[in-house]
Amino acid sequence: MTSWKVTLPCTRAEAEAIDAADDLAEGMVLMTTELEEDDREHWRLDAYLEAEPTPETIAAIRALAPSAGEARPEIVQLPDEDWVTRSQDGLEPIAEGRFLVHTSAHPVAAPEGGRAFLIEAGQAFGTGHHATTSGCLAMLDRLAERAFTRIIDIGTGTGLLAFAAQHLWPAAEIVATDIDPRAIVVTRENAALNGLDGIALIVADGALDDTITARAPYDLVIANILAGPLVSMAPELAAIAAPGATIVLAGLLETQRGDVVAAFADCGCALAESDRRGDWTILRLVAGDARYVPSRPIDPKGRDGWALDL
Repeated sequence: MTSWKVTLPCTRAEAEAIDAADDLAEGMVLMTTELEEDDREHWRLDAYLEAEPTPETIAAIRALAPSAGEARPEIVQLPDEDWVTRSQDGLEPIAEGRFLVHTSAHPVAAPEGGRAFLIEAGQAFGTGHHATTSGCLAMLDRLAERAFTRIIDIGTGTGLLAFAAQHLWPAAEIVATDIDPRAIVVTRENAALNGLDGIALIVADGALDDTITARAPYDLVIANILAGPLVSMAPELAAIAAPGATIVLAGLLETQRGDVVAAFADCGCALAESDRRGDWTILRLVAGDARYVPSRPIDPKGRDGWALDL
């Protein structure tokens, strides 16, 4: 089908914010590319669309890259082809521990003793190409020798982290949730593509869902979201964690680490490990010896949207 591409310059910080957030631009596939190695200022934003961009669409794309200023966007009509596949051409496979993640444009074989996952870039965040997702894969890989029986992946996106958890702990009960119904549809499709089943999929706002709380407590809690929601959700995540549970958090910048750690410390969780990847940091915390009970009812109104940051 005929499609269009709109290109603007951006910075690395803008690119990472775009890659980390979901639902930024309806009806588009957004790709960011580093133009000069280790250069924070020279990146490129490509937006792929099914229809010719309107002034309103171009304004929405501009809003994602304020550093572009008044730069004229490059607008190109693409030939008849699968525009999502075209947008994935530059996504090389990534390797983290025993895991390989690839798109259909770059098929790879699984490493010995490991697992390759086919995850297409599309409407949900979590292809493994962003530092937060790849860092979570590495963190889970380092936990492989531990035993977990009940696992939850909150903000699952494409389902990748839940899939990795199932590979590492095949006997565990695993729940994958997301506030966006489309992400759960994508996760279900990705599970089928990868020959996986047995993961319970739930559309939910954080952990405030009767199905989630009924299955608690969890001995491994994964939440790769953003710093703002993580701070807001600290009491409810701590409340579903078993005593001594492992909590893996991502989607936060290194500058936001203190706020996130402090919010969870207030709920009895202690920092055990951090993995800094560029500007981003992945945290591993340990829940307290006694299961946390919130001191007051949890109010989800304070989240102010999952695409916002601190």
